Amino acid sequence: MSNPNPARPWDIESARALYHIHRWGAKYFDIAETGHVVARPLQEAGATVDITDVIEEAKGRGLKFPLLIRFQDILRHRVEAINKAFQNSIAEFNYQGKYRGVFPIKVNQLREVVEEILDAGKPYEFGLEVGSKPELFAGLALQNQLGSLIICNGYKDAEFIRTALLGLKLGKKVIMVVEKLEELRHVIAVSKQMGVEPLVGIRARLLSKGAGKWAESGGENAKFGLSTMELLAATELLKAENLSHCFKLLHFHIGSQVPDILTVKRAVHEATRLYAKLHKMGFPVEYMDVGGGLGVDYDGSRSNFDSSTNYSLQEYTNDVVYYIADICNAEKAPHPHIISESGRAIVAHHSVLIVEVFGSIKKTREDIPAPAGENGHPLVRELCDIRKNLAKSNKLEAYHDALERREDAQHMFTLGVLDLPDKARIENLYWEISREVVESFKGQPDVPEEIRSLEDSLGDQYLCNFSVFQSLLDHWALGQLFPIMPVARLNERPTREATLVDITCDSDGAVNRFIDFRDVRDTLPLHELHGNGNGQIEPYYIGFFLMGAYQDIMGDLHNLFGRVNEVHVFLEPDEPCGYYIEEIIEGATIVQSLAAVQYDENELKRLMKAQMDEAIKSDRMKPSEAMRLLDDYERGLKAYTYLSF
Repeated sequence: MSNPNPARPWDIESARALYHIHRWGAKYFDIAETGHVVARPLQEAGATVDITDVIEEAKGRGLKFPLLIRFQDILRHRVEAINKAFQNSIAEFNYQGKYRGVFPIKVNQLREVVEEILDAGKPYEFGLEVGSKPELFAGLALQNQLGSLIICNGYKDAEFIRTALLGLKLGKKVIMVVEKLEELRHVIAVSKQMGVEPLVGIRARLLSKGAGKWAESGGENAKFGLSTMELLAATELLKAENLSHCFKLLHFHIGSQVPDILTVKRAVHEATRLYAKLHKMGFPVEYMDVGGGLGVDYDGSRSNFDSSTNYSLQEYTNDVVYYIADICNAEKAPHPHIISESGRAIVAHHSVLIVEVFGSIKKTREDIPAPAGENGHPLVRELCDIRKNLAKSNKLEAYHDALERREDAQHMFTLGVLDLPDKARIENLYWEISREVVESFKGQPDVPEEIRSLEDSLGDQYLCNFSVFQSLLDHWALGQLFPIMPVARLNERPTREATLVDITCDSDGAVNRFIDFRDVRDTLPLHELHGNGNGQIEPYYIGFFLMGAYQDIMGDLHNLFGRVNEVHVFLEPDEPCGYYIEEIIEGATIVQSLAAVQYDENELKRLMKAQMDEAIKSDRMKPSEAMRLLDDYERGLKAYTYLSF
């Protein structure tokens, strides 16, 4: 994300290159000539939505920030894209089976998201994957068509198994994937009690495992799945119970966000050998479930870096279909129907988090003068001389001299021989000199490493009205990178480098790792914040993109901030602007967040009223003032948890 040469004229292409939106945007996002980020939910085939217009409409409806924008048409487009990619591969390699994808609800359980995916997937018989009892209960209700496919992963108890068998009675294709050998015995026992033959899948614990941040979820030490010995024991158990014909699916999973296509090839190769051998043993396995792992190129580098992928969607489907077909042909086994559980690749692109910047913390201040002449402190005078002569000095040497003076000042202050005003002036002069030194190296091919580090440390901190722990948990917990950029003013050159800090009381509530083409950046190029003349800044909004996978559901209640406001955007040709806001979901109120941790609204009001009454009795408040403040408190309980400007 290196800032383009400041000597060159700034234009929209410069902005595209700086933030790499043409790479990670996957044709869903771009920058218009107005300098605004726009969404193209159907890529080139549909209308363009100006994100700034959506922001203004949301504000007009009284919504505060942070604000999550969901583009429902992107969900539909992603479902179609994955199904069409598999269809293309099936046709190219003369594959004899079908593709039936499923959406793993755990990736984003929001009802509107799941319903949109299922509706878009009807022509493709698209199904659901569930991994818990609540997800299964939701999936059974939403999958209301005969033959609907539901894959049940995760550990199961008797109630889970009974509910899955209920789905079979209703005419759905509910396949329970066995995660451990004892679970198969449980499935058989409950099935006999209910008089229903189960549809059984078995997860194989492959030696192949993924790469990247989720690599350890696969391989021989994986949490789920049966080893080769356990797989054979399971087949013997099915034979003994005369249920061999119920073994319908072989499953494997190599981890989420697999960055390297070679990992996929190895796993598919190994799993297909298992399938072919099982078929030769007389088990009529119909489905091969290749699990999840289809990655998203978050940083646009198209590499095998953790936050990227070195393959396209079509390459992924080609390799899955080709290797299954190739090994089946060699083993003379029928081509199984293919299932994939690609949740991230379906939902990641569809949501954008918009956060409001409400201030900045800079290294230097213009209101700290450094007095000239002989009256100033010697270190102040020396730093003034360094700054004055900087133009004709060796810049690196001048920086080293300034650094030495700053360290001397810190030592003197610690010993109690330097006043606070002089310490402030010295620090301010040091940062002014450092900034000029960094500027002098801009555009040079070889920049010393310490100057690069200095440039990062010179960055501002932009104060953003959101919680990292609620809205960006994978960034905090796993170091996952997301595309982040301002959504307007992109026809202006950004002149500041900044990290982003949230409003939680935790120092970890910050974003200080950003995507770059070749590496990871410690700061993000942003624009200077402008004042509005009333002591506040003009609105400045930053977009966090590709937020649709996991972030919505995994965020916690740190500081009790809770869910953010949402708007759902849907394309509509009859609308003048080509789209409309289909739905608004208001974020958590203060009382809702408090209720989640066992605070009762009426009890809080009662306790506050008792304190007001006591204040009135002791003449610390007048009755009218106490009642007004109590009204403010009670009204505030209904307010949005985030800051309001």
